[in-house]
Amino acid sequence: MAFDLGTPVNTALLLYILYSIQRILFPSNSVPQIVPNEFKNGYTWMPKSHPPTLLYQTFTPKTLAYYNGEDGKRILLAIKGVVYDVTAGRNFYGPNGMYANFAGRDASRGMAKQSFDEEMLTPIDQPLDKLDDLTPEEIENMKGWMEHFSSKYIVCGKLVENDAI
Repeated sequence: MAFDLGTPVNTALLLYILYSIQRILFPSNSVPQIVPNEFKNGYTWMPKSHPPTLLYQTFTPKTLAYYNGEDGKRILLAIKGVVYDVTAGRNFYGPNGMYANFAGRDASRGMAKQSFDEEMLTPIDQPLDKLDDLTPEEIENMKGWMEHFSSKYIVCGKLVENDAI
């Protein structure tokens, strides 16, 4: 089968290939008529203000409860004594989020058991949950959550017993 320039498809294809080669070998060096101005007013991705800095500190269940995300406050949660600032995930951990019950609380048992029920949370006036009854699979699950939170959120403190401070 020979290449026939008599057919319109072959002719159009050959012209397109020649035009593409010409554009590659001899690019246009004309100056644009309009100067781009999309960055004259600054970058649009910059925040209006930086969030307030939260220093690494020691929390108790009672002091952690304040950081539940209500009224625009920061959102903290703890897993196995490590406190994470999850404010960036406000849609998940803030009020009306699907994990809102973990905000300002020790979420260790709930994360280990993959349960978001209220009974997974230790009352804030009780001693910290020792997690002695967890199975090895649940402990591994909790460690997986800790790795996830450590890579995604800021570690901002540690959780200790109420009377430790």
